[in-house]
Amino acid sequence: MTATATRATVRELWTPERVRDRLAGLGQWFHNMELAGVATAPDHFLGDYPRVKFKGFAHALPADLSGKSVLDIGCNGGFYALEMKRRGAERVVGIDSDERYLEQARFAAEVEGFDVEFRNLDVYQVGRLGERFDLVIFMGVLYHLRHPLLALDLIREHVAKDLLLFQSMQRGSEAIDPVEEDYDFAETAHFDSPGYPKLHFIERSYSRDPSNWWAPNRACSEAMLRSAGFEPIERPEPEVFLCRVTEPPSTDRAVYPARGASSSGESA
Repeated sequence: MTATATRATVRELWTPERVRDRLAGLGQWFHNMELAGVATAPDHFLGDYPRVKFKGFAHALPADLSGKSVLDIGCNGGFYALEMKRRGAERVVGIDSDERYLEQARFAAEVEGFDVEFRNLDVYQVGRLGERFDLVIFMGVLYHLRHPLLALDLIREHVAKDLLLFQSMQRGSEAIDPVEEDYDFAETAHFDSPGYPKLHFIERSYSRDPSNWWAPNRACSEAMLRSAGFEPIERPEPEVFLCRVTEPPSTDRAVYPARGASSSGESA
């Protein structure tokens, strides 16, 4: 029996009634998906989210992921992980530190008949995966982290092989100033320019969410990505960047995570 036939057989087992019964025990969903015709978050405050968001940048991703591997960091209810399986990805792994979201994601994959591995890990633990992925999805996570640049460094060091799909809430100017290689200590005017890279720190709460710690402007998002070894190659939406893995501009860092395996297989 082919994988497509197996999927169809599995999906036939899940009637709308069975799905509704299971949904009732899985708590509130942030990802709205159609499972056997049943919406998981029909009253989402952002509408049909994240599908409505995905439509704005779906064209930037390879339409055929056959033979490719994908890692979804902060996978939530599994929407993007399942979408990558629909594009034919051979291996998809989703990680999240919230077990409730992982239970939702596993259920969604079961109903859809997709083989996706979901693990309880946060972004600081990606080195435990011990493998690199052709595409890493890192969306809606960075601004919730106490240590955002460390997270990007860890992704680059341990799990990114080729492409990174990145998204962060951004605030401030959309302008991007040309930045010099260095500035004299007495030069300070560039720090006040709206187009200079800025990472705004949120000490208390933003939009009634105390887990919102940072809000970069566009210039900062792009600069942080380059600094970690990700070159933005496409910007299909204002807050979404598709990046290619490159060498970081410098390895001289005050604090750096444990090194991953080198190309020769030895620990660096």
